[in-house]
Amino acid sequence: MNNSFEINYIRKCLELAEARLNRGDASEWTSYDFEKLSAAIEEATGVILSVTTLKRLWGKLKYTNMPATTTLNTLAQFAGYADWREFKRLATLLPGDITTAATSPEAMVESLPVDDATSLNMATGETPVSQTVSGYTTGHGMTTASTHSPAATPPKRSKWTYWLLALVPIGILVYALLLSNTKPGKLIDTTAFSFSSNKVVMDGVPNSVIFSYNAAAAGKDSVFIAQTWDIRRKMPVSAKEKTYTAIYYEPGYFKAKLMVGKQIVKEHELMISSGGWLAMVEQEPGTPLYFRKNEVIKGNGLEVNEALLSAYHVPLQPVPPAIRFYNVQPLGDLQTDHFTFETTLKSGFQLGTAACQRVEVLLLCKNDLISIPLCAPGCVGDLSLFAAGVALNSRNTDLSKFGADLAKWVKLRVVAKDQHLQFFVNDSAAAELTFSNPPSGIVGVQYRFNGTGAVKDTRFTKDSTVIELQ
Repeated sequence: MNNSFEINYIRKCLELAEARLNRGDASEWTSYDFEKLSAAIEEATGVILSVTTLKRLWGKLKYTNMPATTTLNTLAQFAGYADWREFKRLATLLPGDITTAATSPEAMVESLPVDDATSLNMATGETPVSQTVSGYTTGHGMTTASTHSPAATPPKRSKWTYWLLALVPIGILVYALLLSNTKPGKLIDTTAFSFSSNKVVMDGVPNSVIFSYNAAAAGKDSVFIAQTWDIRRKMPVSAKEKTYTAIYYEPGYFKAKLMVGKQIVKEHELMISSGGWLAMVEQEPGTPLYFRKNEVIKGNGLEVNEALLSAYHVPLQPVPPAIRFYNVQPLGDLQTDHFTFETTLKSGFQLGTAACQRVEVLLLCKNDLISIPLCAPGCVGDLSLFAAGVALNSRNTDLSKFGADLAKWVKLRVVAKDQHLQFFVNDSAAAELTFSNPPSGIVGVQYRFNGTGAVKDTRFTKDSTVIELQ
């Protein structure tokens, strides 16, 4: 890869992503803005880019490698292109977009990440920036040598640039016509394949899962296994092999898939239970920091406080740690169209970037999700509530009742009857909505805190049946 010119494309793609998010200049973004970007990217592409990864891309955190191809593909998709290769083929870099070698490649990329803590040459066979030569050739036939002059004069736009700009729409049209005339791939006889899995441990994480499959009928076609609903994270496997093993670091309900090319030939459900309450610090990249139960269980709830974080040498500043509580387990016939959920929580840390005390409570479902926001009263102007396919945003909906003093215990209650949901904060009605998604089984709950968090008195109720989470 020509790293120097690649960086110009990355910068251009980041600008497009900023424009799409429409939250102002990224130089003024806080952690919450990057959380919003991560959520927007996931909604648009189905791929999760962590806040840490995004901060590295935008230069908020230092790193000295180029982004992995999966990250670039996702950014390009968010910018409106099929993948990174198409973005580079169709996007036009004007002279103002090109950073000359007066700025060294190392300096230009010092904050760019590599996914999964793998350096670029290990992940893709490409060369880290520190190993590039001093000069580089741009994709428009412009050769730039590395200099040490105080400033480099931008080249004048030649008539060829205008010709290229005129040809771009024609190229897009031709590309679209080619796609429209492409014949669909052959249908695959799915009965010729088999796919199953076995967990190494019954409950808890980390949990290794051994997938057994038979994909010999794929012939020369590519075979993949997707561990979750997100087929973009599929992993290539050999059609000649029979076994693939993966590690799940977080509990949840997943649908694993065996794929041949782009077609799903086999699929099955997979539950990774939490083994009761689980508290951890989410770390990107890397294995989460898991707390022992006797460190966090407090009566009928659990808590991660500043003393515990200090014991594990987890800093609260400048960026508070991402604390996650899970309780994932089979909950019988509990479904999204008929239940009551109650919990009490607090988040005492409110210094620095945690001033808004943002908390998310997620009701985890087999085929759906309910995500409930809470925050300090002064921050209710930027909240989003998502439930079974319906989204409410504070920009056009009054969600002010989700603001509360989270330094004190706050009661949250959700009531579902038929397909109507009501949300109560401290016994005051905060929002309601009606959803059209089919009812889905509920499998547990997740809490997201920044810094510290505590939960107690958590239960689901259906008619006269009470399920206490413990």
